[in-house]
Amino acid sequence: MDFVTDRRPFLFDTHVELGAKIVPFGGWEMPLQYGTGTVAEHLACRSDAVVFDVSHLGTVRCDGPDKFEILQDTLTNDLRKVEPGRAQYTHLLNNEGFVVDDIIVWWVGDDEFDVMPNASNTSGVLSSIPGVDVTSERCVLAIQGPNARAKAAAVDARFGEVGRFRVTRFDYRGVEVRVAGTGYTGEEGLEIAAPNEVARDLLLALVAADVTPAGLGARDTLRLEAALPLYGHELTLHSTTFEARLGWVLGWDKVTFQGRAAVEDERRRGVSRLLTGLKTDSRQPLRDGGEVLVDGSSVGTLCSGNFSPVLGCGIGMGLLRGDLEAGTPVSVALRGREMPATVCVLPFVRKAR
Repeated sequence: MDFVTDRRPFLFDTHVELGAKIVPFGGWEMPLQYGTGTVAEHLACRSDAVVFDVSHLGTVRCDGPDKFEILQDTLTNDLRKVEPGRAQYTHLLNNEGFVVDDIIVWWVGDDEFDVMPNASNTSGVLSSIPGVDVTSERCVLAIQGPNARAKAAAVDARFGEVGRFRVTRFDYRGVEVRVAGTGYTGEEGLEIAAPNEVARDLLLALVAADVTPAGLGARDTLRLEAALPLYGHELTLHSTTFEARLGWVLGWDKVTFQGRAAVEDERRRGVSRLLTGLKTDSRQPLRDGGEVLVDGSSVGTLCSGNFSPVLGCGIGMGLLRGDLEAGTPVSVALRGREMPATVCVLPFVRKAR
């Protein structure tokens, strides 16, 4: 490698042994793809099962009798909607109502929570939520696809019993693993937080059970087809929960959450831009940063873009003028070129049935 980044995942050498191409991402050196390539890994997830190493995501462990109230008063979603043994998607806002991070909370036990920030945001989350950063102590393996649970169950039957957005823990080879029925592909699956000492054996056991290793390339095209926002793209310190069409994560029935006053103002006045999908008629991928034009006038900029292996065309999402309807023709300008596209309904691809 001719680059140096901040951190390597614990399983770095194992990924290299499995044929991974390594790239810098969010201060980490992570697998981009393996020998079969991004498109093959993408299609394996849509039709069968793949495993991603997502250990670059953070884990802030929040244990103690006061942690429910702290999380409830800080994060946007209402934890009263769930219970111990469940996971919940939520946002952390600043006082201006912009998104500091989007987060999954694993409610592991009565007074035990694992807060899962994005790769580069763990320190920012720790400044708002008191807890212990245990990121370096565990690996997180995400098994995704219509056959994910069945193939994970071949390694340990208990993996196959974890339901959607359920959280459990059990002893695996002498150590505690924590498992959630969550993911980031639009498919069914689970994420396993395993202590480092068993992570290599677990990954190799999954590969031996015919689960395809997959890298960040496929993870990005999968989440884009499913219209799932990526922090730093659709969600930033310059965008809001409402603009991303995620108002359902705002817990209006609870007393407060960080940034609530600003979000209440936004709700009263409405938003001028909304997360919107575009699709091309060609295989040319759309790219983030492209300016979207209607009749020659700018209506916003693409936040994400790529090629859709399932649809066989370019797709993209942007925070665009809020009155654009599905079917509206647009053009996307980037680096002196314009590409025709059409506004479409999200998500681009729904999960396999």
